[in-house]
Amino acid sequence: MKDIADNAIFNGILVMTIVGEFLIPWILKHFYEGYNSKKMVMSALGSPESPVQSIYNVWLIWLGIFLSFTAIVYFFEAKEKSMVLAVLTLLSILIFAIGAGLLSGIFSVNESKDVVTVASKIHGASAAIGFMTLLFFPLLRGIIAFKLFDTMQGIVCVLSFVFAVVFFVMFIMGDKKEFENTIFAYEGLWERATLLCMYIPFLYKGIAALIK
Repeated sequence: MKDIADNAIFNGILVMTIVGEFLIPWILKHFYEGYNSKKMVMSALGSPESPVQSIYNVWLIWLGIFLSFTAIVYFFEAKEKSMVLAVLTLLSILIFAIGAGLLSGIFSVNESKDVVTVASKIHGASAAIGFMTLLFFPLLRGIIAFKLFDTMQGIVCVLSFVFAVVFFVMFIMGDKKEFENTIFAYEGLWERATLLCMYIPFLYKGIAALIK
C-alpha cells in the first residue's frame, strides 16, 4: 500500500478525480435551468428536482469509493512516521468519503431547504460531518510534511488549512438569515473554495508524483 502512494496510475486517477469534483458540476449546471453555482450548493445537482440527478449522484458514489481507498493508501504512507497522524489522516479522509461521498450520493438533498425528508436529513448530517473531518486533512498533511523535512509542502498544506477554515466559516454563515443579502450568501462559491483548499494536499502530492 505504501508504494501505491507514489504510483503514477493511482496519482493520475486521484488528480483527475479532484479536477472532476469541480469540472463535472460546472458541466452539469448547463443542463439544470435555474441552477446558480455561486449561490447553490453542489449537492443541489443531485436533488430530486435536478435533471442531472442520476449523473451527479453516481459521481458522488465514485468519489466516496475512490477516496475511501485513498484514505487507506495515505494511512500506510504515514504510519511509519507517526501512527497517530496516520490514524487521524485515515479518519479525516474516510469519514469525508463515506459522508460527503457515498451517503450523499445515495441520499439526496432537496433543492429547497424548506423541504425536509429522511433522505435530506441523512444527506445534510453526513455531508456536514464529512466536511468537518476533511477540514483538518491539510493540517495533518502539513505536520507530516514538516516531519519529513519537506518545508514547501508543509507550508502549502498549513496555508490550505487556514484558508479552508476561513472559507468554511463563510460557507456556514451564508446559511444564516441575517447574512442572506451579503457576500456570505454565495454558499456555492464558499463551498467550492473550501473544497479546493481541502483538496490542495491531494493535488500537491499527486502532481509531484506524476512529475517524478
